[in-house]
Amino acid sequence: MFKGIVFSGKGEGRKFIELPWVKRQVEEKLGFTPYAGTLNIRLSRETMENKKLLMNKKRFEINPEKGYCTGELIKACLGNTDCAVIIPQMPNYPADVLEVITSICLRERLKIIDGDMVAVTVDV
Repeated sequence: MFKGIVFSGKGEGRKFIELPWVKRQVEEKLGFTPYAGTLNIRLSRETMENKKLLMNKKRFEINPEKGYCTGELIKACLGNTDCAVIIPQMPNYPADVLEVITSICLRERLKIIDGDMVAVTVDV
């Protein structure tokens, strides 16, 4: 389980998720059309150490078009909502950030705002 605080990002996740080739690959690999955006979670120090364990989980790769980075998807759950963690494979990506995608706006559905503590459970 990964615990952390919800925060607003810079909109980079939204731009990535809205790319047609990213949407198509998420649909093919996870079976849902992703909502245009990610839920950003700043992990607690204890949880951040566990992020390394994600490398042992089953991952689906987003194969990029030229000029973009690869992304890895790992099935997860936030509350009772199926989702996925997306991990951009880019230099200097913050180790304490977890981005979550799903077919709905998690902020609206779960009434989440910046500063709320959430827990994401990753599938085995």
